[in-house]
Amino acid sequence: MRKLKHQGFTLVEMLIVLLVISILILLFVPNLSAQRTVIDEKGNVAIVKVVETQIELFQLNENRTPTRQELLAGNYVTEEQYAIYLAHRNE
Repeated sequence: MRKLKHQGFTLVEMLIVLLVISILILLFVPNLSAQRTVIDEKGNVAIVKVVETQIELFQLNENRTPTRQELLAGNYVTEEQYAIYLAHRNE
C-alpha cells in the first residue's frame, strides 16, 4: 500500500490570509457607509424634484396650487414621497 503525500496550508499561511482579508474589509466597510449616505441624499433630492414637478403638473391642469390631499387623491404623489418632500424641500 502506497502512502500519498498531502500538503496543506500551514497555520502561518492561514493567519496571513486572514490578516489580508481583515485589512481589505476594514478598507471597504467605511466606504460602503459613505456611499450609502451619498445615495440617500441624492435620492431625497430626486424625490423633491419629482414632487415639485407633480405640483407644477397639477397647476397646469387645474390653474391653481394643489393641497396635499389633492396631490395624494389624484395619485400625483405618494404619502412617502410627500413626507420626504416636506423634510428636504429647503435643502
